[in-house]
Amino acid sequence: MKKTLQLLCSVILFQVSFGQERQAPAYPLITHDPYFSIWSFTDEINASPTTHWTGTDQTLLGLIKVDGKTYRFLGKEGVKYSDIVPASDSEDYRARSTESDPGRGWEQPGYDDSGWESSAAPFGDNEQAGTSWKSEDLWYRRTFDIPEKITGNMLLKLRHDDNVKVYINGKPVYQCECWNNEYKYYEIPERVQKSLKSQGNVLAIHVRNTAGGQWLDAGIVQKTEPEEKALEAKQKSVDISATQTSYTLECGPVNVDLTFTSPLLMDDLELFARPVSYISVKTTPTDGKPHNVQVYFGASSTIAANVPGQLMTTEEQATDHLSLLRAGTVEQPVLEKKGDDLRIDWGYMYVAAPKSAGTVQYVLPETEATENFMTGSKTSGIIKEGKQLMLNTVFPEEKISTTKEHLIMLGYDDIYSIQYFGKNLRPWWNKDGNSTIGKELEKAYVQYQEVVEKCKMFDTGLRGKARAAGGEAYAKICEIGYRQSIAAHKLVESPDGELLFLSKENYSNGCINTVDVTYPSAPLYLLYNPRLMEGMLTGIFYYSESGRYKEPFPAHDIGTYPKANGVVYGEPMPVEESGNMIILTAAIARAEGNAEYAKKHWESLTTWAGYLADKGFDPGNQLCTDDFAGHLARNANLSVKAIVALGCYGYLAGELGHEDIARKYTAMAREMTGKWQELADAGDHYALTFDDSATWSQKYNLVWDKVMDLRLFPEEVYRKEIAFYLKNQNKYGLPLDSRSDYTKSDWILWTATLTESETEFRKLVDPVYLFAKESKDRVPMSDWHFTSSGDVRGFQARSVVGGYFIKLLEEAWKK
Repeated sequence: MKKTLQLLCSVILFQVSFGQERQAPAYPLITHDPYFSIWSFTDEINASPTTHWTGTDQTLLGLIKVDGKTYRFLGKEGVKYSDIVPASDSEDYRARSTESDPGRGWEQPGYDDSGWESSAAPFGDNEQAGTSWKSEDLWYRRTFDIPEKITGNMLLKLRHDDNVKVYINGKPVYQCECWNNEYKYYEIPERVQKSLKSQGNVLAIHVRNTAGGQWLDAGIVQKTEPEEKALEAKQKSVDISATQTSYTLECGPVNVDLTFTSPLLMDDLELFARPVSYISVKTTPTDGKPHNVQVYFGASSTIAANVPGQLMTTEEQATDHLSLLRAGTVEQPVLEKKGDDLRIDWGYMYVAAPKSAGTVQYVLPETEATENFMTGSKTSGIIKEGKQLMLNTVFPEEKISTTKEHLIMLGYDDIYSIQYFGKNLRPWWNKDGNSTIGKELEKAYVQYQEVVEKCKMFDTGLRGKARAAGGEAYAKICEIGYRQSIAAHKLVESPDGELLFLSKENYSNGCINTVDVTYPSAPLYLLYNPRLMEGMLTGIFYYSESGRYKEPFPAHDIGTYPKANGVVYGEPMPVEESGNMIILTAAIARAEGNAEYAKKHWESLTTWAGYLADKGFDPGNQLCTDDFAGHLARNANLSVKAIVALGCYGYLAGELGHEDIARKYTAMAREMTGKWQELADAGDHYALTFDDSATWSQKYNLVWDKVMDLRLFPEEVYRKEIAFYLKNQNKYGLPLDSRSDYTKSDWILWTATLTESETEFRKLVDPVYLFAKESKDRVPMSDWHFTSSGDVRGFQARSVVGGYFIKLLEEAWKK
């Protein structure tokens, strides 16, 4: 009996720990596009504030009263900063500045700066700057008053690029030979705080540019730590599927089942493009007794702001079945900003609840939301204008004995989504300008049960197919990648009526429609809707075919998100992008069963194939998609890409009835394959470059030879490489090549697909999932990490995780 009890306890402990097992570095909650994308960066949904994928707080808050006790089951109130001396993200201001060395004493309060320019902040080298600064040095002085006594610590709020020295009233406050790309907060020493006067204080800064971009903005704030007013619900489990993230939390004698559903089903573009997510809160007594229950949901207005300090406006609205709260910036700078670490500050967010639920909706400052609900304060109307507001929805208190569902919907109307060669494009769901977000929310509500069932069926099917194809870890990796990849794109229609599915190069450089980001992302879309794959290539074809881009190879990109007005990347990747475009066009033909898309763009494809025939086999010193590793001549893997692309061009020619061309290019690719084996041969593997047999690299570009069944390279090439890779792995995966310990996880999945057995596949793939579970960097899945430590090297939330689906694509195309 004793042994039985011990075994039972062990089973229970295992089940609890398994239910709480970490499943991802970060958890997707609301995922639609690069701007409407909210995540949890902790395993417990109530252990931290929810954030935009960039890490900026976009608070969702869930509270529940159970028999008078209040529990917090969703999110957490974040630290708030109130302005003492506003930075430019909160309020426009001017400062004195000079780019000439002012000599000694410039930081002192008594210094005469009347000869300096009075300039609008912030200072920088891009279009977001109030004042252009492009020299090496900038000196900045700003006079400020403190009319009221400040209690508590004051912090310097600073964004700088690069090296900086900061003074207040001539006293050093902060210095660093470094840079940051967002506002950071630094304690102002007590001795400096004591030196402050009610009038005439001086904030003085010297910033020096050493490389790359330039920027300076500063202010002074006071930090407010939130008081923990509600009890923290105990999380019992979490589960990620392709379209849903679900939690179960214990709130005393009542369980909360919290489910976020973003119905991104690619076989229904109307549903896929609808910018509405469901948040379901189901409450269930666990002790067989009835309990008084009341549910609260809050959403911060910062979901519709780039930075917290922006002034917001709110409004109550209604549709036939729904009560709505709306929020957006007062300014509404539609499509004015472009760049990487940005959030949307135009358009409007919506919080919707069924009228039949009898909810009360109101707007308060974020700092008052929890206490207001806990005390049951009566609130009439809404705050129509303010900063960092909370849109609150309170369901009526009910005595429940069985499960009760509370449904909230979160939507976003961005009005215009993309600027495409000078023309502003509406989102796909309103491409003709004939719909409204109210109609979309209504449809979402009416179709709720049907949509959720479709999502569950899809998720179950994906999980089963992925598990059968590559094992449990592979299934988990695909589930991590599904929503992340999609939410790094925006679906719109071009002025010519063509579908455009445009990526943002998240946490890389912010480019839009980058070809070598499209390339690794492709398997997911080829598998589920090749029309979206077309939409990832069409903008690049148009750029060349319109005469705007005149090179004999494709552009790297067509702009910086969300402005697709022409290439911005500093250096072309001629072999890389030519190969990518040809291979992916051939893959579309394979997926669709015809080459009609290739036929439309045959002239461009022919030009690019000609370029590869001339310069692709033994590439010169140039960048490839792994541009972070630098220039490389005689790149054997890039040569593989050119060879496979020429084979794909031959395949397309055959599909279109151009038999002579098909024979010519297929023969050319086969001849190059033989030469490649000789030049790249390094004994037990193939080299990184043709001229150095002491090197090695993943030959992930070979995967299209296998998946497309081109049969250019003999299987012995695959076997030799895989055998070598399996001997050179680290704990968290196979390094990209012999130059560094880091890897790209999308390429590992492609390389693993070259294996001949499930055992070999799992040996290469399972370490990627181990990285996802163990990396200390809690951000949406990074595709670039160190294989020994599991540390993120760079990148996060990128679309390239769509490449994880390459094995599923291979399995689908075998049939």
